[in-house]
Amino acid sequence: MQKVIGAFIIIGCVLGGYAMANGDMRVLWQPAEVVIILGAALGSLVVGNPKEVLIEMLHQIKDVFSYQRRGEEFQRQLLMLLYELLEMVDVGGLKVLDSHIEEPEQSDLFVRYPLILQEKNLMAFIADNFRLMAMGKISAHELEGFLEQELEAMEHALLQPARSLHKIGEAMPGFGILAAIMGIIITMGSIGGSVAEIGAHVAAALVGTFLGIFFCYCLMDPLSNAMSQRIKTELSALECVRTTLVAHVAGKPTLLAVDAGRKLIEQDVKPAFRQLEKWVTQYEEERDAA
Repeated sequence: MQKVIGAFIIIGCVLGGYAMANGDMRVLWQPAEVVIILGAALGSLVVGNPKEVLIEMLHQIKDVFSYQRRGEEFQRQLLMLLYELLEMVDVGGLKVLDSHIEEPEQSDLFVRYPLILQEKNLMAFIADNFRLMAMGKISAHELEGFLEQELEAMEHALLQPARSLHKIGEAMPGFGILAAIMGIIITMGSIGGSVAEIGAHVAAALVGTFLGIFFCYCLMDPLSNAMSQRIKTELSALECVRTTLVAHVAGKPTLLAVDAGRKLIEQDVKPAFRQLEKWVTQYEEERDAA
């Protein structure tokens, strides 16, 4: 909703200011200019990116407008899922997790944490790295190196759509100038016409420059930035998992290992250590009662 409101503010202020200056809205309606600019941008995206990046870009653009901030409940589920998994490892070893991590959707453990279960990248990261730990003895230093490399690769892949959109956004003023130059060519072809006709052609050409700048700074640049911020929020959960696993392999008690991961959660949604202790105490009381 915030993104939609922001879009309305941009459009309302730009067009409202133009109307306040007695601008004629009909002059801004130049379909040919839009076809040239957006067509060049779309073609550049298709030429410069593989199909996988384009598909992921569409998904991320959709998520920007439908994404809900990961609040306290999400953080609780993430931390308590890690706590339960590590407690099971301490009691029965990593092999006891096989039935859970092989088919998480069928696991009674993961079903209790639906917000985590619906995050495909996060679930894959958790399952894959618990499998890695179960395959044999691995030191904390080795595990940290493996996970850092994996996170770097994931970050590069997930941020590629935003980077590509940003690059095309930076090119939009150039595409606008391209459309304006073509408009001037048309204008020069009718130089023998009336002043009103020539003025209409020049105005149409300048609309191309306006659209290029508008698409760059009012649409694509903010959109690519929102995509990047959403991905960085997603990566913070992966960083939390990474730090927790490394701390556990290093021999830290379960609560301290989970707390090490808690510190990597974004500041505005990070629960306090006291809150984590409260969640753990509540979980243990429920477990003992059962």
